[in-house]
Amino acid sequence: MRGDTYIDYPFEEVMFRWDDVEKKAYRKFYGERESGPIPHDNNLYNEALRSGDEITREAYIVGKPGSPERRNS
Repeated sequence: MRGDTYIDYPFEEVMFRWDDVEKKAYRKFYGERESGPIPHDNNLYNEALRSGDEITREAYIVGKPGSPERRNS
């Protein structure tokens, strides 16, 4: 059993978590909390799967600060 998978997609300042038990994806924008489940066919999620970087659970939990531009939008 592999467990959850964590993806960082810095281009859009977002991270994703695939919950292997629930078979659901969760999104966490930089500087924000994790959202509820998102559809597996979400465009941003699929871009992150193709172009993002796999990260550790710890890196996902700590998160990253959002850019000032994103916070003000």
